[in-house]
Amino acid sequence: MQSDQTLLGVLNHTKTPGGARRLRSNILEPLVDVDTINIRLDAIQELLQDEELFFGLRNAIGNFLDIDQLLSVLVQVPKQETVQGAEAKITHVIQLKHTLDLVPRLRMVLKNCSTALLKAYSTSLDDSRFDVILEQIKTVINDDTTYLKGSLNMRTQKCYAVRPNVNEFLDIARRAYTEIVDDIAGLVNQIGEKYGLPVRTSFSTTRSFFIQMKLEGLSFPEGKLPSEFIKVTKHKNNYSFTTADLMKMNDRCDEALREIFHISYVVICQLLNTIREHIHCLYKLSDAVSMLDMLLSLANACTLSDYVRPEFTDTLAIKQGRHPILERMAGQQPVSNNSYISEGSNFVIITGPNMSGKSTFLKQVALCQIMAQIGRWPPACCASFRVADQIFTRIGVDDDFETNSSTFMLEMKEMSYIIHNVSDRSLIIIDELGRGTSAEEGIGICHSVCEFLLGLKAYTLFATHFLELCQLESLYPNVENQHMEVQHTRSLDSGAESVVYTYLLSRGCSEERHYGLRAAEMTSLPLSLIHEAKTIASNVTQQLLAKHHSDPETQWQRAVYRLATRLLQAARNSRLDPDSLRMYLKGLKKQYEAELQAMVTQASMDVKS
Repeated sequence: MQSDQTLLGVLNHTKTPGGARRLRSNILEPLVDVDTINIRLDAIQELLQDEELFFGLRNAIGNFLDIDQLLSVLVQVPKQETVQGAEAKITHVIQLKHTLDLVPRLRMVLKNCSTALLKAYSTSLDDSRFDVILEQIKTVINDDTTYLKGSLNMRTQKCYAVRPNVNEFLDIARRAYTEIVDDIAGLVNQIGEKYGLPVRTSFSTTRSFFIQMKLEGLSFPEGKLPSEFIKVTKHKNNYSFTTADLMKMNDRCDEALREIFHISYVVICQLLNTIREHIHCLYKLSDAVSMLDMLLSLANACTLSDYVRPEFTDTLAIKQGRHPILERMAGQQPVSNNSYISEGSNFVIITGPNMSGKSTFLKQVALCQIMAQIGRWPPACCASFRVADQIFTRIGVDDDFETNSSTFMLEMKEMSYIIHNVSDRSLIIIDELGRGTSAEEGIGICHSVCEFLLGLKAYTLFATHFLELCQLESLYPNVENQHMEVQHTRSLDSGAESVVYTYLLSRGCSEERHYGLRAAEMTSLPLSLIHEAKTIASNVTQQLLAKHHSDPETQWQRAVYRLATRLLQAARNSRLDPDSLRMYLKGLKKQYEAELQAMVTQASMDVKS
């Protein structure tokens, strides 16, 4: 059973199996062409703005069957003829007629659409071959024959699918079948009159015709069922049973049906031979129905919460973005966060205590990127994305029994794959690296991997507990430190200190120390053990950590780099009018001058100290 706690579960409001498959395929392989994405976004926007189109299309699409599966069975030629195969082929032709009957209604709904994608599908449905196939089917199949749910309803449809007077032997077999069904109804009425019981005729594919009875305040003579009632089953006050005479009639009925299905199969095979030359147009219908169903699903999901149409630039900027799956699970809006990655700061190091929300934030960014690239509006106030050709992730601390790989070896294999396949247009999500080995080796590997990725233009989000990596910000201008905020509270009664997780992302490196020990305090570990661990950790920290300040030259280069990248970004993507652009450039100048003044102040303070 599909879980709702996945991106597919959140987005899947499809009505057809083909639409569900197409949505899943798009999530696994999002679009990478900006024009194609925008065309799809335009179509979704039209569906959201035109209620009549949205509901009309949803009602029309909801009646379609699985056209792909129908096509695959229609073009197959069975190796041997069986009763089951004949019955199935009759069902498939009825389903084909049902599908083609829905095409005019779908055409009518799409007639007045205005966006390019919906117009294209409207044109593809305006194909005369659909009408040709339907007319050929109607020469053999009754007009009122359609696909119905329910075994008896469908059995009746298959029995009388072929028009009368097409085959004389078929007409004779159907008369015989009708007489047997009438005899069965008469037999059940006689049994009811004979015993004074409220019996009725029922049908199932496994038992054929049988008798059902519901007793309310009635009792059997002598406290038990009559002896001629056999194969009795009881559920509360409902009894199901049959009789020897009814079983014989069922055998005669099945024999008549086999004859009907065999003759109908011969007639239908001749029909299929005539329509096969046109049947490839149904692939266009399958494509149109699955795509329209997926677009409706994406549009429907946009109506359930606050979402925004994404833009595509060279910057990943999400204002007040939310985790789409967490939003569905929690039943309320989770804490929203801003995300900003550009070519000038394409490597973000995220630090923070355990359970502060680092992993959730990383997955949120990746999911929003996927949603934008399949044409779905992400959960945010405003959102801009750079199209990613690939999304690489290194998440989790599992080992792999199948390849005899430890946790650390699996990390190294995953990073090796990323390093050998990454491009300048990729999005890289790394949630912890080097945790499966010693701290020194882990920091060394993280540092070397970071320096390799810093040489690329790929956008990277790197969550880590190694605070030593935060020093990269003072060495590389395109590195930005961010952390998940926490607050400390102290109880007035006991004086005990506790941590409150805000799940908010802020600039800078985390100032928290020994937060793993705080998490340990929340468990049932003995307090004496916790206190000793804190003492040892404090001593080790004092020996290993020292403050690192950037020299004035590095800070100046960083300020110049930031100014240059923001000017380049404005030149590429700005849509501001001349006056607004002038104000923006003045703001950049003031910000640059303020950074230079701060450097001078810091340098004079360092000299005095």
